[in-house]
Amino acid sequence: METRELRYFVAVAEEQTFVRAAHRLGIAQPPLSRAISRLERRLGVTLLERSSRGTALTGAGAVLLREARAALDAVEAAERRTKRAAQGQAGLVLVTKAGASTEVLAKLLDAYEAEPDAVPLEVVLCGIAEQERMLRDGRADVALLHLPFDSTAGFDVEELGTERQVALLPAGHPLTMRAHVRLDEVSDLPGLPLPRWPRRDGTYPDGPGPQVRDNMQLLQLVALGRVCLVVPESVRLHLPEGVTAVPVVDAPPVTTVIAWPPHSRSRPLAALVRTATRL
Repeated sequence: METRELRYFVAVAEEQTFVRAAHRLGIAQPPLSRAISRLERRLGVTLLERSSRGTALTGAGAVLLREARAALDAVEAAERRTKRAAQGQAGLVLVTKAGASTEVLAKLLDAYEAEPDAVPLEVVLCGIAEQERMLRDGRADVALLHLPFDSTAGFDVEELGTERQVALLPAGHPLTMRAHVRLDEVSDLPGLPLPRWPRRDGTYPDGPGPQVRDNMQLLQLVALGRVCLVVPESVRLHLPEGVTAVPVVDAPPVTTVIAWPPHSRSRPLAALVRTATRL
């Protein structure tokens, strides 16, 4: 399969119509339809169910969509990392979500910089759900991810630590007087909807809560009495005035991992991972 064919297929699968997919790709619809039909004949499977309303993935199509996204990410990552190597960029790029794992990150940076063979380490603080995409498409060499929120499929990982979760509520809310709460008690509070986090593809689920992009925005919305949310306990270290944290006893624990591409043979990256696991 060619990367062009994979891009065509991903566009049709995501847009769910040939018309929108052709517009997104900047090509006419007939050659796009012919390209997908040729791909189906070559593979010997039906990838899309076609109807007057649009298209829907078959079981085989869902598998190819997942694999095609990974393949296209790998191609883009190879291009980016090759260009960085040609430009003489010998350092590493570590990406993590802004406001998350701050204590772990600070300890890791201090310990790694003390290593005799350390290379320059650029830290990128990204928005919610962005660090996984940046690692997959080659904008980063290594990432701090958080299970179960981020996917580590296709990465090598080492666990760095596990923590419980807390509910963040406006100061003075009745639940802030409690020693702990349960998930069902904070999932449907009147006037305090849960925020809508972006999916891995950047879209947002439907719901009453506001769309959020970063932790600073989240904390301000909590302080203003517009949302409540459930987050890892380490966020308590940097709570602004007007926000109170209450442990959520039945929330799943959050595990921080360091993740990197499995094909990497970078010695500086290996040294960074060793430092992280030693801590």
